[in-house]
Amino acid sequence: MACIKEVVFDVNLLENSTLEDGLAGWSPVGECTALSVHNEAPSEVPTETINTVADDYKPSGRYILAAGRGDEEDGLCRAVSGALRPRVTYRVAGWISLGDGAEGSHPVRVNLRLDGDGDDCVVEGGAVCAKAGRWTEIKGAFRLKASPCGATVFVQGAPAGVDVKVMDLQIFATDRKARFRKLRKKTDKVRKRDVVLKFGGAGSISGASVRVMQMDSSFPFGACINGGVIQNPAFVDFFTKHFDWAVFENELKWYWTEAQEGQLNYNDADALLDFCDRYGKPVRGHCIFWAVDNVVQQWLKGLDHDQLMAAVQGRLQGLLTRYAGRFPHYDVNNEMLHGSFYQDRLGDDINAFMFRETARLDPGATLFVNDYNVESGNDPSATPEKYIEQISALQQKGAAVGGIGLQGHVTNPVGEVICDALDKLATTDLPVWLTELDVCESDVDLRAEDLEVVLREAYAHPAVEGVMFWGFMQGHMWRQDACLVNSDGSVNDAGERFIDLRREWTSHARGHIDSDGQFKFRGFHGTYVVQLSTTTGKMHKTFTIEKGDTPLVLDMSV
Repeated sequence: MACIKEVVFDVNLLENSTLEDGLAGWSPVGECTALSVHNEAPSEVPTETINTVADDYKPSGRYILAAGRGDEEDGLCRAVSGALRPRVTYRVAGWISLGDGAEGSHPVRVNLRLDGDGDDCVVEGGAVCAKAGRWTEIKGAFRLKASPCGATVFVQGAPAGVDVKVMDLQIFATDRKARFRKLRKKTDKVRKRDVVLKFGGAGSISGASVRVMQMDSSFPFGACINGGVIQNPAFVDFFTKHFDWAVFENELKWYWTEAQEGQLNYNDADALLDFCDRYGKPVRGHCIFWAVDNVVQQWLKGLDHDQLMAAVQGRLQGLLTRYAGRFPHYDVNNEMLHGSFYQDRLGDDINAFMFRETARLDPGATLFVNDYNVESGNDPSATPEKYIEQISALQQKGAAVGGIGLQGHVTNPVGEVICDALDKLATTDLPVWLTELDVCESDVDLRAEDLEVVLREAYAHPAVEGVMFWGFMQGHMWRQDACLVNSDGSVNDAGERFIDLRREWTSHARGHIDSDGQFKFRGFHGTYVVQLSTTTGKMHKTFTIEKGDTPLVLDMSV
């Protein structure tokens, strides 16, 4: 962990944010904004929270109302009472609602203005999509490069004239070490199982030496590749040693395979498939369509309704018949929370149609939704609740949604926030994959810590079934300051952290057969080989540990 001095964890730096004796340091923002303190009706006070400042924390029901707002920037503010330290991840928590009469939902943001020697700096603290009559918990995070002279927190957003309610706003330093202790216990329960290996002829082999070695894990890690990086020996070496799956960065996307109408290019995808076949790496199919307007080919934008529908059908038929059975997963229409190109032009049913046709043409593939910011708590367009609503709407129209993709382009992660998103998505009973993970931080020591936060949260959660990195080598990644391997092939601290975690999540055991002819151990889910050494020689057998709540008893008769 980074060396953090004089930091008190889990203490609210906005003490007394809503006291009974007044507004406790809060000030209005905007000439017409008026603040007042109110008590929420007991039946309306939220009961569920991921806030962990105190074990016995419950929402107070006491809130500040910002009324008379004349602009989106109007709201309320107050100084942060405690000192903010660099290199510390702070969490922003609290409850936001809108005043009675507000229609629909509107984004409300919590930002910090930092006072320094030069110009003031604004840091994003989190955002929610707030509604009238319902409290929504804000879940944000930030980290500073240097200690500010002072800091002020602002609550703003929602259109002019919409009242904003704020309950129990808090800012506190997160204790990663304490969180990791909890996650290790959770991991042991979720990813491991007791095993009893029973050897026949117990009398003759009692005391014989046993060695158990895990060969692979049932929880895959993967990385994206492209036509350039597979020519780099250092990239190939790290990829083949440390990753189990692959995904193509661009080569399967429609704008790559048909940049010009009717001019198909599958050669690049074929070459990458050949590479993966040589090394035995399964490949995710990313992606059949992409819903965001600015990544759609220009020739598609010039088509009328019937022409575009024919092009969509041609894309499905051409891609899926060519590669039937080759891609275990498909991201069917990428980033539908953030884009609606096809829906706007072809109607509300088009997204479900894409899923239905993909399932018909390649029935063996698992079909995913895939989007970003769902796990970050800072994007009102991409909350877990909105993702679940989208999935449910697709399923109601016959879409065979088989998995949930969280892209995971992460900055300043907070573990409980990630876990909360995963808990909500798990209610769909669909497997979750982190499909495009990169953790961006220029300080490589902090990058290693941030990466560990995300990986431990994902690995400890029972709904998560795999993690794909969106690159790992310097100079060959979409986001800067996220690499695990430097451009010269050396592994940096973040890469070493990843390797260490994979080693931690691998089981090996040594010992001797007991008097009952058994050998017991607890191991991670995956495939194993056991070596039994006796006076007459050595015997090897393979077996698999699958999920289960009871001990796995296996007959290893010799």
